[in-house]
Amino acid sequence: MKAVFVTEFGGPEKLRCESIPDPVPSAGQALVRIHASGVNFIDIYFRTGLYKADPPVVLGMEAAGVVEAVGEGVTEAAPGDRVAYAMARGSYAELAVVPAWQLVKIPEGLDFDTAAASMLQGMTAHYLTHSTYPLKENDTVLVHAAAGGAGQWIVGAAKLRGARVIGTVSTPEKAAIARAAGCDEVINYAEQDFAAAVRELTGGRGVDAVYDSVGKATWDKSLDSLRPRG
Repeated sequence: MKAVFVTEFGGPEKLRCESIPDPVPSAGQALVRIHASGVNFIDIYFRTGLYKADPPVVLGMEAAGVVEAVGEGVTEAAPGDRVAYAMARGSYAELAVVPAWQLVKIPEGLDFDTAAASMLQGMTAHYLTHSTYPLKENDTVLVHAAAGGAGQWIVGAAKLRGARVIGTVSTPEKAAIARAAGCDEVINYAEQDFAAAVRELTGGRGVDAVYDSVGKATWDKSLDSLRPRG
């Protein structure tokens, strides 16, 4: 099979696209023919060696495709199933072996590209809105980078939970994307103090939760944006 991998860690110039032996599923694994692979920042961490793995390292952490074979004891999937998965490295390839329990069957009508691109960011949005802090009807939340990939997923998931969503962006173009994703209000943090804007929008109360994928630059004001015990 063809695969994209690195034998030496470093920049993009270290990437190789060559033929390597086809993988064989062991007990509990499924062999998936990849139709679409997600591209994520975590792939860079493996390419540079920040995340440890023994070379050759086939990149890619999410994909969608069709099950070709299964190993001993697999009951979760069967050959011919359309599936998607995440957090099993090796999706930059024509074939990948994946723990069968990690496979999600793709609903009819959903294409491979959408299914592959939904897994990592979709699961992140799901656990943030359902587990980390289970959002309730009429909660108000602040989503940083609301026009980004994960940001749009979080906005959508929060709206499905019945929350009011305030998003932050850095440009008018991104503001339009955030509104289209479902934000009730959008703050351009390049023009406004977002913490002050949040206080104004919430009548001084603050938000129930902040989803902050930025970090150091927004941390203090994110805390200022929270309600007590938010």
